[in-house]
Amino acid sequence: MEQQIMIVGLGQFGMSLARTLSEKGAEVLAIDVRKDLVEEAAGFVTEALVMDATDEQQLSRLQPAKRDVVVCAIGEESRESSIVCTALLRQMGAPLVIARANQQMHERILRLVGAHQVINPEKEFGKRFAQRLIYRDVFPQTTLGDDLQLNEIRVQPGMVGKSLVDLALPKRFGVMVAAIRRSQDGRLVQPSPGEALKEGDHLVIVSEESAIPNLLKGV
Repeated sequence: MEQQIMIVGLGQFGMSLARTLSEKGAEVLAIDVRKDLVEEAAGFVTEALVMDATDEQQLSRLQPAKRDVVVCAIGEESRESSIVCTALLRQMGAPLVIARANQQMHERILRLVGAHQVINPEKEFGKRFAQRLIYRDVFPQTTLGDDLQLNEIRVQPGMVGKSLVDLALPKRFGVMVAAIRRSQDGRLVQPSPGEALKEGDHLVIVSEESAIPNLLKGV
């Protein structure tokens, strides 16, 4: 069954999130106080409503407790509304409430009122973009919890012709290779420990962020 996801707030982040989730097959209910944004989202989400999500009666009619995830994506323009909305969603039994914050104090308050997760899209994008600028051979994928990252890295010159056994990446750098993307056709394949790496191959790795510079310098 498709995931039932409610998104409150259709600014750039909320709109992009709603579109992407819809494209991936989720049933998305999108909410905003601005009619023009709701009309735009109505073209691709399951349902779109003009509504003030700080109105307890209106919000309760949407039965947040029956949604798999509720994202409070209200932006910087109304911190008070995002706090009230997050608190109401928790009070109404939403099983997973993810709230957006752009500032540290805002994040602390959202956690205090019960947000299960707090995200900062601008901060996260800044970190990823900085990594792309510094490490040109690393293609960031996603964060796995607070410490681990999933990244794709171009095979370095010092790796070419060597096997994963030869390189001993887990022992030397704390890096696990989850898959290899072959240069000739772009296929992802399971890593073969004894097979030599080729120029142009990419490694899909799991590691702490701090392992990346050590790996690039050490091979």
